[in-house]
Amino acid sequence: MTNLQTKEDKKLIKEAFDDLLQSWQRPKNDNELKLIKKAFDVANEAHMGVRRRSGIPYIMHPIAVAKIVAAEIGLGYKSICAALLHDVVEDADVTIENIRSLFGDKIAYLVDGLTKIEGVIGNETTNQVENFKKMLLTLSDDVRVIIIKIADRLHNMRTLDAMPPNKQMKIANETIYLFAPLAYRLGLYAIKSELEDLSLRFLEPEAFGEITEKVAKAEGNNREFFEHFSAPIIEKLKSNGFNFTLISRTKSTYSIWKKMQLKSIPFEEVYDLFAARIIFEPVADIPERTQCWQIYSLITDIYRPKLDRIRDWVNTPKANGYEALHFTVMCDGEWVEVQVRSRRMDEIAERGFVAHWKYKDEKAQESELDNWLIQIREMLKNPEANAIEFLDHFRMNLFTSEIVVFTPKGDAKTLPKGSTVLDFAYAIHTQVGNKTIGAKVNHKLVPLSQRLYSGDQIEILTAESQKPEREWLDFVTTARAKSIVKASLKAEVDNHFQKGKDIIESRLKELGIEPKARVFRKLIPAYGVNTKDELYSKVGAGLISLDNFEKVLKKNTPNKWVGYWGLEFIIKKITGSGSKKEYDEDDDNGEGAVEGENSKVIDRKKPFLLQEDSLTKTLLYRIAQCCNPIPGDEVIGFVDKHNNVIVHKKKCSVARRLAAQHGDSIVVAKWTTHKVLSFLARLEMRGIDRQGLLNDITKTITEKLNVNIRKLGIESHDGIFEGFAELYVHNTTDLNLLIEQLSKIKSIDTIKRIEDISQKAEE
Repeated sequence: MTNLQTKEDKKLIKEAFDDLLQSWQRPKNDNELKLIKKAFDVANEAHMGVRRRSGIPYIMHPIAVAKIVAAEIGLGYKSICAALLHDVVEDADVTIENIRSLFGDKIAYLVDGLTKIEGVIGNETTNQVENFKKMLLTLSDDVRVIIIKIADRLHNMRTLDAMPPNKQMKIANETIYLFAPLAYRLGLYAIKSELEDLSLRFLEPEAFGEITEKVAKAEGNNREFFEHFSAPIIEKLKSNGFNFTLISRTKSTYSIWKKMQLKSIPFEEVYDLFAARIIFEPVADIPERTQCWQIYSLITDIYRPKLDRIRDWVNTPKANGYEALHFTVMCDGEWVEVQVRSRRMDEIAERGFVAHWKYKDEKAQESELDNWLIQIREMLKNPEANAIEFLDHFRMNLFTSEIVVFTPKGDAKTLPKGSTVLDFAYAIHTQVGNKTIGAKVNHKLVPLSQRLYSGDQIEILTAESQKPEREWLDFVTTARAKSIVKASLKAEVDNHFQKGKDIIESRLKELGIEPKARVFRKLIPAYGVNTKDELYSKVGAGLISLDNFEKVLKKNTPNKWVGYWGLEFIIKKITGSGSKKEYDEDDDNGEGAVEGENSKVIDRKKPFLLQEDSLTKTLLYRIAQCCNPIPGDEVIGFVDKHNNVIVHKKKCSVARRLAAQHGDSIVVAKWTTHKVLSFLARLEMRGIDRQGLLNDITKTITEKLNVNIRKLGIESHDGIFEGFAELYVHNTTDLNLLIEQLSKIKSIDTIKRIEDISQKAEE
């Protein structure tokens, strides 16, 4: 809290609020203005003395958000009030009940929704993705909450300079990831483009500055060409009685940058920087779409059109409500895009959802935007949906190209580009999707994975016995379809899990055995599963038979934790000079040896280095045949003339003799024991088939490298073999050694590790 408002502050605030009222373009009445002024007074009092990081009074932020809501989006007085009040509950001693008593239920509801959003978006201690999902829950009740939040984010982006760099990166990334696509889906094109440009400014400042500078230069060079291009069009349209505006539209900085990245091209090769936009006042009694095509006809009388670049969004609007006719024509060797919109279409394009409702006829059918909102509400009803998957699917359906397909009766359906037959089935109805067994596309029978294209006519074939299958997730693309299939599979898995659990526990009870961990250590590997839950589920689904259940329990199951004995050698620093080497003695248990700068630990079967003046010698160990010590025996080591350590029992007569005769060659040795967990790895091989190949592979794996095989398979086709091996290895060193040795086998051409073997392991 700083000092209260100064005289300059009050003047600044008054000017901003007056500007807000003047920018509100809707017809005003005294009651609405009175309520807006009351909201301003409450917010101004609540934020009194508080300043933003930039130093200006905090109330300037709610006023700016309210102005975006009023002037740039076109929402009504209730939304303006909510925008003014959106931070008072978080930042001051104002409750939702206070707001309800002053402004009524609807404004209180909007403020409450915005407060909850702010709570989750601003909470950095929780999962950010989960926060986004909570934010989107407001779609299920009143979209205005999300729209006001987008306006709030837009103003924060406009003033992001005042934030520290780490906050700039966080907020800009959130904006480009979710808020810009969400604005696009709600039809807020102008806001979407600005959010993208502002995000790019902070995420890629050098690229942003360079592109902005080049665009400004190109605009100057383009002005003369645009006037030349427009002149005959203006004359032609006027002579045919059209009342219109013709403007030049410049591609946004972010769109240019994205195209440069996707196509790996420089700025100079982005040829669609500019487009001509014609906004006409429609003539009564003539359909707007007809007038769009009339304008197309008149312009193409002047310039030759590029027929494969016609985009008819007047007959088939985009899912977010966007309507326009786009086409490209040739002028003096340059292709120019022309966009034709009625005044109504233009307002929907710029203000999206709000204008959509403004122009909507009460008797009109539900639009694609309405259908999309319904689908989002359905997705949000599933409280168990994984937040990350939900957001990925949701976002995937925000920013995507679209196709228009038809039912057998000719009804149009808009789907994301890349949708399949099954996506279409789920777009019709949940149960239609769940019961789908096939389809006819353009009267030809096709599989469920068939990709659809604009203009396709689809007839779905169903059967009551059908139910969703796991493989469907491999080819459905829409968020709605994925969500329904996953929910259905989860319900089925839960049912199988409980059924399998009951079966196994019942069988164990019959045998008088408690379902303890040691029991499942036998059952899990015996039935080829990885976990107890998988065992329950597969038994419940009927994929595993328990005919040999009792026999399995009586078997001794090998443990994947394998015990290894090793030898550890500890050498103290050599003292003395010349050829005589004196080693510090340790007690019989090796407790006197301290690993440090003057000692060295040598692991089993690994070479160690013995430093003698400037000479470095490598030593390995082997077990003496005279006494053949085994783990647990007290042992001693001797360095022989070949620099090998020979390990004897301490009580061995030969060892005593060597100690007496060659005491300078003694090294302290002791047994170590440790457990190593084996990990499952999958290798895939390919090469020329030959007799004896499989035997060579198995010998290399088991005999040379001592690796356990879980699965091994080879198939041969026309002299070419393809094979795989699932193996238990201890670490990547073992695995790399294995790959190296296998690649030396004659006939093997390629061998590679498969990183994700989860699905393979279940088969």
